[in-house]
Amino acid sequence: MNALRHRRASVAVVAAVLLPLSLTACSQDSSDKASDRSSMAESAPADSAPADGDNASADKPFGSACASVPKDGAGSFGGMAKDPVATAASNNPALSTLVTAVKKAGLVDTLNNAQNITVFAPTNDAFAKIPEADLNKVLNDKEMLTKILTYHVVGEKVTPTQLESGTFDTLEKSPLTTAGSGESFKVNDSASVVCGNVPTANATVYIIDSVLMPK
Repeated sequence: MNALRHRRASVAVVAAVLLPLSLTACSQDSSDKASDRSSMAESAPADSAPADGDNASADKPFGSACASVPKDGAGSFGGMAKDPVATAASNNPALSTLVTAVKKAGLVDTLNNAQNITVFAPTNDAFAKIPEADLNKVLNDKEMLTKILTYHVVGEKVTPTQLESGTFDTLEKSPLTTAGSGESFKVNDSASVVCGNVPTANATVYIIDSVLMPK
C-alpha cells in the first residue's frame, strides 16, 4: 500500500515538472510560427499590392457626354478600344453624321490605317448647328469635305495634359489650338470637349460639340 502511494506521488512530481516545460515548448512553437508568418508577409513582393486607384483612373475618359456612351458592346469604351478609329466611331450612335462624312470623303481606310493619331470628333448635334443647305453642300463637295475632316485629325496622340495649352498641326496642314484644365477644354476657342480621352485601337478621340473650320 505504501509502495503504491509512493509511485503515485512520484508520477505527480514528474507531471508537475514536465507540464510547464511542454507549455513553454508549445508557446515557443506558436511564437515561431507567428514570427514566420510575419516574415513571409514582410518579404511578399511589392507588386502584389493593389494598384494605386488614382493612377488607374488617370487615363479614363472624362466629360458630361461620356455618360451617354453604351455600357457594353461595340459602342462602349471597351468596344471602341478594340477597333481602329473610323470603325469605332461607326459603333457610336452620337457620331453617325461624322461617320457618313468620313465615308463620303473616302477617309475610312486613311483613318483606320493611321497610327497614334488624335481625332476631334464632332457629334451629330455639332453638325446640326450648320444650316442644312450649307451642310449638304459640304457633304457633296469631296474636296471641301476632306479639307474639313482632316482638320480634325492630329498626327500624334494628344494627352489631356497637353490640351491645357497646346498648338497642334493637323493632317489638313493648318494648326489648331487647345486650352483648359481638369475636365474643361476648348478647341480653337469655339468647340468644347464633351467626352475626352476616349481610346481606340490606333487613336485617342476627343468628342466635341462644334465642327472645326480650317482658316
